[in-house]
Amino acid sequence: MRRIAVACALALLAACASHKPRPGAATPPREGARSSGAPETSRPQAERYRDEHDGGPARPAIDVSTLVEPTPKAEPRARYGNNPSYSVLGKDYRVLSDSRGYVERGIASWYGNKFHGYMTSSLEPYDMYRFSAAHKTLPLPTYARVTNLENGKSVVVRINDRGPFHENRLIDLSYAAAVRIGIWPKGTGLVEVRSIDPAHPDATPAPLPKTVTAEAASARIYLQLGAFGDRANADRVASSARKDGIDKVDVEAADVNGHTVHRVRVGPLADVAAADALAPRIQRLGLGVPRVAIER
Repeated sequence: MRRIAVACALALLAACASHKPRPGAATPPREGARSSGAPETSRPQAERYRDEHDGGPARPAIDVSTLVEPTPKAEPRARYGNNPSYSVLGKDYRVLSDSRGYVERGIASWYGNKFHGYMTSSLEPYDMYRFSAAHKTLPLPTYARVTNLENGKSVVVRINDRGPFHENRLIDLSYAAAVRIGIWPKGTGLVEVRSIDPAHPDATPAPLPKTVTAEAASARIYLQLGAFGDRANADRVASSARKDGIDKVDVEAADVNGHTVHRVRVGPLADVAAADALAPRIQRLGLGVPRVAIER
């Protein structure tokens, strides 16, 4: 029983950001993998996967345009990967009790050939040619529509993995899903993730038109330092950031469920790379962990 418990805990650690180490993924035996009497999850990351670096298909790729997206259906929660809370790399996460009504915008990454055939956090084999994804807090499995805010393309995915554990990433897409909405081979993209209730799939808003529009092209990325009910508190945080040399700091008022909230945001930033570079600097200044915010 102790071995099972350890394996289950380690299984939660699967699915970091693409091209980043993915700590503690539970993996099944696969051709060419070294077998031993020890559990697969006890092996170092360098020995656990066949490939050292992630990437696209090693062989000629399957034509993703011929692949069929999953049809949302009611499923029981996965036995693994759904603990109410877990910790990875010193950070705690709480799994949502329900995916209905979930919608969020942020940065998507993708993962591919390195993890193809190895187990996800729900102990299902990862298949880079299926439309799947990893998310830190949505229940496993959850169906969601992921829309690329920069070109309007969208895809329905089945979320069955945990991650990505890069600070600024919202979701890790399978290779097929990334290709379908134009994030591969760019690496990252600005997306909206909207859960689908299998009992009422028609209630999910239709995807954006699959053409680049002025609105889609105008998606902007910010780092949010906080949201405050008291404007004075927001002004103090903004002032502190400016004194520390952070540019483009603004306070904006927004209505949230009938209440006025004052958001302290930095931006708009040039791209994802700029956000990735600035976030650690903000943390080092003692301003907390900034949240990625996408506006259109």
